[in-house]
Amino acid sequence: MNETDNKSTFNASDVLLLIVKRWKHLLVVCSIAFVVSTIVSYCLPELYKSTVVLYPATSTSVSQVLGAEGPSQKGLMQFGENEEVEQLMQVLQSNDIRKRIIEKYNLVEHYGLDPETKYLYTKLYDKYDENVKISRTEYTSVIVEVLDESPDTAALIANDISILIDTVYARMQKERAYKALKIVEREYLEQEATVKAIKDSLEQLGRLGVIDVRSQTEMYSEQYAIALASGNTRNINEIGAKLDTLAKYSGAHSTLKEQLIEEVQTLSLRKGKYRVAKIEYENDLPNAFIVNKAEKAEKKTYPIRWLIVFTTVLASFLLALIALAVIEPLKKK
Repeated sequence: MNETDNKSTFNASDVLLLIVKRWKHLLVVCSIAFVVSTIVSYCLPELYKSTVVLYPATSTSVSQVLGAEGPSQKGLMQFGENEEVEQLMQVLQSNDIRKRIIEKYNLVEHYGLDPETKYLYTKLYDKYDENVKISRTEYTSVIVEVLDESPDTAALIANDISILIDTVYARMQKERAYKALKIVEREYLEQEATVKAIKDSLEQLGRLGVIDVRSQTEMYSEQYAIALASGNTRNINEIGAKLDTLAKYSGAHSTLKEQLIEEVQTLSLRKGKYRVAKIEYENDLPNAFIVNKAEKAEKKTYPIRWLIVFTTVLASFLLALIALAVIEPLKKK
């Protein structure tokens, strides 16, 4: 223990002696580092940061929530869970949003890139990813941070990214919802046409006098018996003709009425599916809750000049000290 302590003390003393002995060299190195780092820090572009905080909306089906009663109606107001957060981040990082932002703000020119340069889009995407950061928080929210030399542009880009979320979701969802709507709509219209055809047939039978076979048969039979008893030939012929018509079309009438009941039930089911599909297609509810919109930054975020200068001077001092510690023993030898 004593030997180790002595060795540590000896080493520390050596370092102090070296600093005292070579303080002029160290001062020159630190001075040069200070001047160079100061110049470099003022040459670096000033960047301003704007931030948007988002919470994903729940992925619950809109039609199911609107058709429910009680507590489940709160589904539209609930924040999403981990799965929705991951989906939201994928959308925010999608090429669709990136390309729209690049085109709207002409980022090729804005970032000072030569349109004729080789691997233009690789460099452009790298610059975009460097200035636009998407991250999640421990509170199941998503943060969009945008750095730019213009505070106005940084805020505009951040807010536009949050707005484009619904555009991307709509593009993905409406294409599928539209096809589903058309399928259900076709089935619904076909069923509606079937019901209408049955009703038209029943109306045609009604014009022939066939409306309610059972009650009409009972009524005409009673009247026919009275006419026979009274010997009224005219009434006998008229009522007999009606009974013949009922006998001729009674089977068709009964079949159509039974079929109409079944087809109307099917129509009701298909109408419900059509309503659900239409709600899903016309859904334009936001897919994210914007907690904080981006605002124009009043102070630059980068570079922090004093930190750059301090870090550079400190690193230069330590490197120079290490170099001297290596050179000094060699000189003695």
